[in-house]
Amino acid sequence: MSTDLSTRLQSAPVVPLVGEDDPATAVAVTKALAAGGLTVIEVVLRSDNAQAGMEAILAQTEGLAVGAGTVLTLDQAKSVVASGAQFIVCPGLVDNIAEYCLAEGIPFFPGTMTAGEVQRAYAMGLREVKFFPAALAGGVPMLKAFSSVFREMRFMPTGGVSAGNLTEFLSVPSVIACGGSWLTPANAIAAGEYDKVTALASEAVAIAKSVRP
Repeated sequence: MSTDLSTRLQSAPVVPLVGEDDPATAVAVTKALAAGGLTVIEVVLRSDNAQAGMEAILAQTEGLAVGAGTVLTLDQAKSVVASGAQFIVCPGLVDNIAEYCLAEGIPFFPGTMTAGEVQRAYAMGLREVKFFPAALAGGVPMLKAFSSVFREMRFMPTGGVSAGNLTEFLSVPSVIACGGSWLTPANAIAAGEYDKVTALASEAVAIAKSVRP
């Protein structure tokens, strides 16, 4: 992982997911998150214009680490990197994407949910992985079990993480950060209530600092 990304996640170990189809809205959401103290943004490729939204964020904001999530193929990975993505997140572990990111020095967080997947990632040379879907895959108890076996691995749990359980997840030493969409509620965004996004981001930063001063 790059020094810049590592430093940012140590300061605020929360990664919000931005998945707006409209690039202008994606930029507004990102600015609201940044105002709340979150500077690592994962733009999830779950809509036709998501990559255009990521490009708009990169062009219209400063001082952020912006990556692409829900990357499913090697072609997608190469495309988002060409557009400026600073890290890549996948829902699962795909060998050719992992090999590409390792060869190019691109921070990569593949989704894992079993010991076999974590071990495969470890054998490939990866030391940071996404734990997804975190709540359904066993949550904090599973993370603690993985951590006792894979002592060098660090995890980014995503899926079912919220303000209500963020403290519990961040209390696990092997957790590098938590990702989640609770920070970008669709109803507030649709209503243009970006102050609510900022408030949620500020709350997450405060929780993180209470766990990791």
